[in-house]
Amino acid sequence: MDIILEAINEWMKAMLVDGIMGSLTGIFDTMNDEVASIATNVGMTPSQWNSGVFTMIQNLSDAVILPIAGMILTFIMCYELIQMVMERNNFHDFETFTIFKWMFKTCIAVMIVTNTFSIVMAIFDVAQSVIQNAAGVISTSTSVSVDSMSNLQSTLESMEVGALLGLYLQSFVLGFVMKALGICVFIIIYGRMLEIYLMTSLAAIPLSTMGNREWNIGQNYIKSLCALGFQGFLIMVCIGIYAILIQSISTSGDPIDAIWTCLMYTILLCFALFKTGSLAKSIFSAH
Repeated sequence: MDIILEAINEWMKAMLVDGIMGSLTGIFDTMNDEVASIATNVGMTPSQWNSGVFTMIQNLSDAVILPIAGMILTFIMCYELIQMVMERNNFHDFETFTIFKWMFKTCIAVMIVTNTFSIVMAIFDVAQSVIQNAAGVISTSTSVSVDSMSNLQSTLESMEVGALLGLYLQSFVLGFVMKALGICVFIIIYGRMLEIYLMTSLAAIPLSTMGNREWNIGQNYIKSLCALGFQGFLIMVCIGIYAILIQSISTSGDPIDAIWTCLMYTILLCFALFKTGSLAKSIFSAH
């Protein structure tokens, strides 16, 4: 009878150890895949991420927003000309250079509005270059060490069935949290790209006001674009820090403590990812 009970105990232990190892291996594989996916998606410009959506936004901007921006620009430059005439005592105190200065300023403003998409894409091209360089550094440290998993398996094999059962349930919770993390990453990455498309669609209007100090809302708009672009860099930094922290967890000691430490790091990562947007805007003084 004792032999049968011992065999059942060994069978349950082996099953629980395999279940825990399979769950944790899958969790770490998911984490590695998420890092690779984020490096790919975050490093894309709006035109690369979805060419169909980008084409639609560009057509809307050219057909609908650009004429409105032209009207705003015309009003602003006429307003400046009237102000200039009034300040010069109705041309009684007038310098020829002033009218040439106004004409040059108007030409620059027209060029900015007509090349809106080139200016906007240049900002995201710079941000993309930075993110891709960061991905090349971070990707070297995202894989989980096989030796660490072997050490964890040795520790699990020395534990009793009851402890293994509790650990199995905790690994299940950790797997659920990792799936929730995947959803959070999806929301952040895709939400950021949708925000970029929405801001890009109206780019001509704020850029049309850059020629006037009183009406200038384009400066803050450029800051917001820079914040959106470099938010991807902050996301990459968060993922890189998370990967390093996960690797630093000791699996040769208490496996329960290791799992809960991993869970806390995961929750911390979710919080940090949601803060990247406001942090980027704070850095670039965008509001």
